[in-house]
Amino acid sequence: MGVSNKNAQDNNQPKGNKKPLQVLHISKKDTQKIDNEQTNSQEEIKKEDIAIKPQIIKNDSVKKIEGNNENTKDFDNSQLNLTQQDLNKPLNYSEENTDFQLERTVDEFDFDESAFLEALNANEPIGATGETISGKVIAIESDGLYVDIGGKAPGYMPKKECGLGVITNFKEKFSIGLEMEVLVIKEQNADGMVTVSARALILRQSWEKVSSSAKNGELINVLINGFNRGGLTCDVDGLRGFIPRSQLEDGQDYQSFVGKTLKVAFLEVNSESRKLVLSEKKASLVSKLTSLELGQLIEGEVLAVKPYGFFIDLGGASGLLHQSSLTNGSIRSLREVFREGEMIKALISEIDLEKGRIGLNTALLENSAGELIIDKQKVMQEATERALKTKALFDKKEQDK
Repeated sequence: MGVSNKNAQDNNQPKGNKKPLQVLHISKKDTQKIDNEQTNSQEEIKKEDIAIKPQIIKNDSVKKIEGNNENTKDFDNSQLNLTQQDLNKPLNYSEENTDFQLERTVDEFDFDESAFLEALNANEPIGATGETISGKVIAIESDGLYVDIGGKAPGYMPKKECGLGVITNFKEKFSIGLEMEVLVIKEQNADGMVTVSARALILRQSWEKVSSSAKNGELINVLINGFNRGGLTCDVDGLRGFIPRSQLEDGQDYQSFVGKTLKVAFLEVNSESRKLVLSEKKASLVSKLTSLELGQLIEGEVLAVKPYGFFIDLGGASGLLHQSSLTNGSIRSLREVFREGEMIKALISEIDLEKGRIGLNTALLENSAGELIIDKQKVMQEATERALKTKALFDKKEQDK
């Protein structure tokens, strides 16, 4: 059952002497007054801050930067004012004044081009491999000598490179100040020094000399200084020459030629492989060839018939009558013109002393094309008279060489 408490309301009453809370009513006018007072107080605080804030002193560089910033702002504002028509308008650089000149000032980084090239040439290495240089002996050592070649360092020549063979009187042969030509055989090292050789230069010059002599068909006399199973050996301007037994006129007792002098011709000259082959037989042939002349009429025996022509015996030498020089007419077979063992007459049209070759011609003896085929006997009988008519042709050919 519920029990009513009559004293419940009395229990809600505050105890002691405390007064109940009172509600404060503020009017609109009072609110505005408070706001104005707060605003005034904030302004006074700001003024005090401004008064207390220290003054910043700006130097010229700072002012310049701020001035540039102001110009940038003005530029940005002017760009913002561009209309759409201005944006669509094509650029015309011709309307602008483009006449201006760039003034170039000389500073410490500039240099003279000619001086720069001279500096490069001064530091350029002197003496590439295979180059011939003139120099002067400036120092002599027991194992070699030093040659001034005009570089930043002298050239060094080992004793074995000072000449051909064994040098016994080394210091007597080479004196200080001696001028000589040398060949660079090794480029400069880290010290700028190159290795030079007088021996290599002599050998190079010797190869050039024998090559020229071989092309001209020259004959030389050599002293036989040794032999082996294949033939004889000799010295040719410091080069080692070899004469095979098959290239001797008499190769039976070839050892007996040591210490004797033979006249030989060049059979093969190759400086790269250092191969120098000589021939006594070819020398005999070349001796006979030198007695022959272009346009000369010779008589000889047909030794052999080949698909390309005839070989004619000229008394110790053989000449080739090629099918292109046989006749101006058309032939079916070479054997219908000449046969082996037949004596014929022909003109000398080519003399190659280097190869030991003689070229012959019978077509120039014909008065008409194919006459040699139709009437060979008449051509041979009148060959001497007809050869005189062709002499002017060969004289002109000799002059054109």
